[in-house]
Amino acid sequence: MGGAVKRHPVLGRLSDTPDVVKAQRLVDEVIFVPSRVPLAELKPILLKVEMMGVPSHLSLNFFEGAIYRPVLENFENVPVVTYSPVREAGLSLFVKYALDRIFAAFVLVILSPLFFTLYLAVKLSSPRWSDPAFYGQERCGLHGRPFTLWKFRTMIPGADKLLEELRAQNEMSGPAFKMRNDPRVTRIGRFLRRTSLDELPQFWNVLLGDMSLVGPRPPIPAEVAKYDDWQRRRLSMKPGITCIWQVSGRNLIDFETWMKLDLQYIDNWSLALDFKILVRTVWVVLTGYGSM
Repeated sequence: MGGAVKRHPVLGRLSDTPDVVKAQRLVDEVIFVPSRVPLAELKPILLKVEMMGVPSHLSLNFFEGAIYRPVLENFENVPVVTYSPVREAGLSLFVKYALDRIFAAFVLVILSPLFFTLYLAVKLSSPRWSDPAFYGQERCGLHGRPFTLWKFRTMIPGADKLLEELRAQNEMSGPAFKMRNDPRVTRIGRFLRRTSLDELPQFWNVLLGDMSLVGPRPPIPAEVAKYDDWQRRRLSMKPGITCIWQVSGRNLIDFETWMKLDLQYIDNWSLALDFKILVRTVWVVLTGYGSM
């Protein structure tokens, strides 16, 4: 045909590929970089090149996302391209989740006397002994899957029913509700929140595999329903007990910055980053920085 592309001579059309391979000497490999060619048209050409015993490569540039990272995998023995919204780190992620469960089991055993003490404190501070010491709330986990998150109860029984009456006093931008002097919070509840001791039962969630030690905080479904599209990506990683938001000011940070911090964590996740966040969490818990 003549001509050249980036100083490489043009030897024929796409359909001429098998003939070019036969006519040329020393053709070690064939690389297909389709742009506007349907894959159905490539199949017979690939099969002919295969029959001639020449290795071939197929470019996976069908979709160029700003976030997605293409990963070649097998699904039911079919090779597929996976566009993952989180950094591929199979072994590191396995180690992360294994350490999560080991550490959670250790904490639940070692701190069992503290759990029992806090259980009694919540019970004895309630008007009725029958009032629960634990509070279970539906939250959205990995990819939005619902699960029950557990805390020590810090509010009066039936506090959820009073939420709409207080909605106008929300001190947090966006769909999340935060109120510094929430009248539903009990006296012991304020202490538990200030010291973050109310979060301890979430180690049970970590042991079950619903949560991780470090990850975006799990939202309630009503908040997720109001998310912008870009904010939903924070659900692409397993939620955690602590996160960048938790150690960066918590309730002192506006909602949009909170969401951006979570995405920053997802895009830069590593075991080393998790360790740094856990160390900073100890300081935040001891000082009560950003608590409400």
